[in-house]
Amino acid sequence: MSFDVVLYIDWMTCIFMGFVLYISSLIFNYSKEYMSGDVFLNRFIFLMVMFVFSMMMLILSMNMVAILVGWDGLGLVSYALVIYYQSSKSFNAGMLTALSNRIGDAAILMGIALMMGKVGSWNFLFYDYSMIMIYIFVVLAAITKSAQIPFSSWLPAAMAAPTPVSSLVHSSTLVTAGVYLLIRFSEFIDSNILNVLLYLSLFTMFMAGLSANFEFDLKKIIALSTLSQLGLMISILCLGGANLAFFHLLTHALFKALLFMCAGAIIHNMGDVQDIRYMGGQINFMPFTCMCMSVSNFALCGIPFMAGFYSKDLIAEFLSMSVSGLLVYAVFYISIGLTVSYSIRLSYFIFFGDYNVSSLSCLSEKNNMLMNYSMLGLIFFVVLMGSFFSWVFLLVPYFIYLPSGMKLMTLFMIFTGGIIGYETNNINYYYSNTNMYKLKMFISGMWNLPILSTLGIIGSFLFFGKKIYKDFDHGWLEFYGKGGLSNFLIWVASNFQAYSINHVKIYLLIFLFFLALILIIF
Repeated sequence: MSFDVVLYIDWMTCIFMGFVLYISSLIFNYSKEYMSGDVFLNRFIFLMVMFVFSMMMLILSMNMVAILVGWDGLGLVSYALVIYYQSSKSFNAGMLTALSNRIGDAAILMGIALMMGKVGSWNFLFYDYSMIMIYIFVVLAAITKSAQIPFSSWLPAAMAAPTPVSSLVHSSTLVTAGVYLLIRFSEFIDSNILNVLLYLSLFTMFMAGLSANFEFDLKKIIALSTLSQLGLMISILCLGGANLAFFHLLTHALFKALLFMCAGAIIHNMGDVQDIRYMGGQINFMPFTCMCMSVSNFALCGIPFMAGFYSKDLIAEFLSMSVSGLLVYAVFYISIGLTVSYSIRLSYFIFFGDYNVSSLSCLSEKNNMLMNYSMLGLIFFVVLMGSFFSWVFLLVPYFIYLPSGMKLMTLFMIFTGGIIGYETNNINYYYSNTNMYKLKMFISGMWNLPILSTLGIIGSFLFFGKKIYKDFDHGWLEFYGKGGLSNFLIWVASNFQAYSINHVKIYLLIFLFFLALILIIF
């Protein structure tokens, strides 16, 4: 019996695998300093290696069973990393992450079963356009892993993991696995499915950008930023730009990994403080980290000549040339403005915010040389890689002609978002004293999606289970079941015992009666 493993290697596989390995190596180096106080550092590094190995399995596989192995490996190891700090918050976040991703795992299993019945092979090179149900399951799996609406709530909750995990998970591995799977299957997916997915991704992008403008947790802001960019990738993929989605996936992996590294350095130096309202004036204490964070924020906003500019500008022009409707156009450009808004707001709070006790107790970044070297290894790629890949992906130049208003719309939204981001710094302090507090909680809570996807689903089941437990198991069933029967037998036996002890003649008469009965029968 032979067992063959077939690896599928093309230009996309090689580039993506190179990015994952390079970013992972820098994050491992970063983790040595960030997790230096952890007595289980070797176990942490082993889990990270298993995470990268699962991603490699997913990238290199050419059949759905092998993809499922890597897919399940990502889900299992991500659960172990989310609960790494062993707290109630981590356990809740890990359970939400694991159960949300299990929906995608079940979808892939259903797709595998259908493939074997229809095609007779799990190799995706033999697929055609007629297998609509299989592609529906693939899309369902992808949106669970990429946290699109209605499965968005697990992504900010996964911020309970250590920051190096967030840097790896939200840049080039876990969340991009769903986008990568969609890119591989994009040419086969039915147009009606793509239309539904387009609106889901656009509203995910809008919801995440709006929520990030009202959030104060540093890591959650960056996680919501990741969610917004995932919506951007999937939306342009649905319009036929699979290569553009892959281009932005690569540039996003660079600047988002750098952004998480900078956030981790600030949190590490401030004694695990994550609220941006306590981080004022960090540009005076951590100039190198703030410089790296500014560069990554510029790339995220699509500022010209940063890595994100080359992919986001092409995506905006591609969308403007497509016949997609006014709603798609409006939501897309508003989301671009929201991206700039929360980036400016984040930078203002951290760099130029008011001094306070926490910011004054910040340690010097000179003691974190390994972390600084890791950030330095990414910042050059964040600046230069966009230009390089624009030449690699666009071998044949093409001319884009758009009206002046549409051409300038991207720059207009960038400037508008910057102004809004600056102005929101002045009103965020006063939410607790105004009627906007409830609105703020609704928006920053991702439109109540975490509540709907947890208590909204299990609340009725918990209530029904409680009623059964109290009214039946500890109620009527306890009275008429084994508890009531045993109590009745004990009562009968005790009465017979008392009666036989107090009336010896009757006891002897009953004994003689049963003895005679036995002799008659036998």
